[in-house]
Amino acid sequence: MEIENNSFHPGDIAYVIIRNPHVQGAANVQQAAVVNNPERPNELALFIYETYYPLSEEIAIYQTEHEAETAFQQAFGDAEVEGYYG
Repeated sequence: MEIENNSFHPGDIAYVIIRNPHVQGAANVQQAAVVNNPERPNELALFIYETYYPLSEEIAIYQTEHEAETAFQQAFGDAEVEGYYG
């Protein structure tokens, strides 16, 4: 997703699709805080799981939980559907 400079501001809540680093193939929608990047004060970062992630086009970020859940379903399918394994 292309990130516009004015889309997010410090203090905003955003939603991202994040993979579990310990379980290959497991991902979920996670709420994140948009903050000033402590390493680069003129840039924004996401604060998730007590870690800062620079806000970049490499991160699937959404303004609403509904948008994130819809994208998640499109990418990973519905876990409730029979025959879904991942």
